Amino acid sequence: MLQTLLKVFGVYKIYEKYLEHQISKKEKPKHIGLILDGNRRWAREKSLPTKLGHYFGAENAKNLLDWCYKLGIESVTVFAFSTENFNRPKEEVDELFAIMEEKLRELLQDERIHKYRVRVKGIGKMDLLPQSIRSLLSDIERNTADYDQHFLNIALAYGGRSEIVDAVKKICEEVKAGRLDPSTISAETIERHLYTSHLPHPDPDLIIRTSGEERLSGFLLWQSAYSELVFLDIFWPEFRKIDLMRAIRIYQQRDRRFGR
Repeated sequence: MLQTLLKVFGVYKIYEKYLEHQISKKEKPKHIGLILDGNRRWAREKSLPTKLGHYFGAENAKNLLDWCYKLGIESVTVFAFSTENFNRPKEEVDELFAIMEEKLRELLQDERIHKYRVRVKGIGKMDLLPQSIRSLLSDIERNTADYDQHFLNIALAYGGRSEIVDAVKKICEEVKAGRLDPSTISAETIERHLYTSHLPHPDPDLIIRTSGEERLSGFLLWQSAYSELVFLDIFWPEFRKIDLMRAIRIYQQRDRRFGR
């Protein structure tokens, strides 16, 4: 409703500048996690096919590169497809995979990842994804492997519990091979084996979920121990830069004590 009013009265850009000025006064999160939720409900509200909800949601996700770069956000992790999403009807999953493939092909050719020096990485159980998607992700990862200024992580076939299980398995293999003493295993040991271990700041300072749902749904379970959570009552396809800045402003207003 707010966005509609802003557009009608032509003050969207003014409000955007106002928010940008506000959040520039305080420290911004280095790492933001985004749960892109509400594509299907957005489509149903507009009497559109579910596929179009996913398509417009994927289109909107392309804006994150510009928004986060211009706001000075170092790392972004987007939750695009969970391991539980495989339980949806096969037709819908196939449609999702087709959209993923199309958008990854676009990302592979996107000059912004080179202009902004963004390292892109897929995180999740990659072996569950179609070969075409895995190949595209590998190409993008290879082309951006040397970049270290900004980071975009795309969580596909991802589950937080699965990530921890995979980390434990890797640690057990090292113990079995004699490369690791079990008595030295610590929280840092586990962190080194998580999907996010390549990031300078693996733990998200801020996690945003759209659609009004107030749960993490398995997103970055280990890393989110001290994350600030912001739940927005807006479907992902309608998410705009001002919503991102509003969430950052909420983050800045909170007192982060980390248990102290």
